[in-house]
Amino acid sequence: MTPRSDGWEVDVDDLVIRLDGVGVRRGRTSLLSDVNWSVELDERWVVLGPNGAGKTTLLKMASTEMHPTEGTVDVLGERLGKANVFDIRPRIGLCSGALLNRIPGDEQVRDVVVSAGYAVFGRWREEYDQMDTDRAQELLELLGVAHLADREFGTLSEGERKRTMIARALMTDPELLLFDEPAAGLDLGGREDLVARLSTLALDPDAPASVLVTHHVEEIPPGFTHGLLLREGEIVAQGLLEDVLTEDNLSKTFDQDLELRRNGQRYFAQRRS
Repeated sequence: MTPRSDGWEVDVDDLVIRLDGVGVRRGRTSLLSDVNWSVELDERWVVLGPNGAGKTTLLKMASTEMHPTEGTVDVLGERLGKANVFDIRPRIGLCSGALLNRIPGDEQVRDVVVSAGYAVFGRWREEYDQMDTDRAQELLELLGVAHLADREFGTLSEGERKRTMIARALMTDPELLLFDEPAAGLDLGGREDLVARLSTLALDPDAPASVLVTHHVEEIPPGFTHGLLLREGEIVAQGLLEDVLTEDNLSKTFDQDLELRRNGQRYFAQRRS
């Protein structure tokens, strides 16, 4: 058993992410400092903070793309620095804006999804059976873009691209889902559609553990259970979302006097006048 920040203890076998005393430095710059954080199998976490808070660095370690300068990081029971990350990455579904730029504009939408099975961008000579193609189509249907399956990826709107990338992230039936600012660049309608679809996924008890990085409380989908607030590489608060997402914690995180409102399961914030 290992202790958590909320006082509870959890079996390490139930952890999909565990950071213990983690620090990350680049030259004289500290990106993260003494971070202790863990994610369990059935949890959905939102990581919230301003630009430069360390959110992307945290997600890069969770996706095995970055190692810590100090401390230890365990992902899906494997320790970074000792395990082969290429064995871990197929077990992680990643939806990131950085991945969008790696997809050829003339790639067929269905192929963007099905090629996740080989972890490639741009289908070439890989062989896929009917089961793979059927699963890709089902996921596109789930995300509301099945009618675009034969379109070229480069012709899609930003919202359609984001939903296609989520379908791709789900293709390998991952044990961990990571979303890096999935609503960035979307208009109001696109954001609300995406939040609703992520909420459906979060509320599914069979869905994998999830971590969503965002700058905005308005983008937190209903069904997300926990929150981690970061500022300048340090944790401001973490725990159950309803406990940590307070006006005081939010104001400390963004260094503003903020007013926080809640309407049902959605959050809204603005600077206090």
